[in-house]
Amino acid sequence: MTIQSASDLAGLQRVGRLVAQTLTAMRAAVRPGITTAALDEVAARFARAHGARSAPQLAYDFPGFTCISVNDQIVHGIPGPRVLGGGDAVKLDVTLELDGYIADAAITVLVPPAEQRARELQRCARQAFSAALRSARAGTSLGELGGAVEREVRRHGFAVVRELCGHGVGRRIHESPSVPNWNDPTTRGVLTPGLVIALEPMVTPRPTRAVEDDDGWTLRTLSGALAVHHEHTIVIRAGAPLVLTM
Repeated sequence: MTIQSASDLAGLQRVGRLVAQTLTAMRAAVRPGITTAALDEVAARFARAHGARSAPQLAYDFPGFTCISVNDQIVHGIPGPRVLGGGDAVKLDVTLELDGYIADAAITVLVPPAEQRARELQRCARQAFSAALRSARAGTSLGELGGAVEREVRRHGFAVVRELCGHGVGRRIHESPSVPNWNDPTTRGVLTPGLVIALEPMVTPRPTRAVEDDDGWTLRTLSGALAVHHEHTIVIRAGAPLVLTM
């Protein structure tokens, strides 16, 4: 969506703040021995207590309140009986609806003791997001934005997942435009003032394809390589963008 009024901005700020708080509650609960279903319940209790609903459930009848993906699972993992262990890389992805507005964010949490390569990937995804954020100004092309992500990822010696991308958000969970994490020559369009997008680098140690599991939801790396994910909802402005979910 594109923000049209002060009430639009206020509504997005409220839901963005709640997404951030929900992720904080989930992160605090991550430990060896907890199930992904239990983490999902932490999010559901917290968000519902503040009047929010799960946007993936509303839009797609997703089986969980949030998406929780572990290790080689990139995104859209279904919470369930899986027990987390030391060294797991857990992607917590929260998309909430509150009063008609939607915000989306994801973080990668490493269950201690984490391997050095996992820590490097996690740091790379955060830095790739920051690099793209510095480029996210009105007038910047979508291709340039994706190029900023991939240049930073390559600088670390890693690869972006090219089959998956960011997206517009605000009134629906997935809106135009698509926001690739590389300078895709087929991508057209520029960032405009007030545009709301989810910017989300997904990073692996080496190039690999994303494939869908038999559950019809979970996307994982074909090679079995570790994947990390870092995402926030931002508002494009003439100057620095506004991060709603940080």
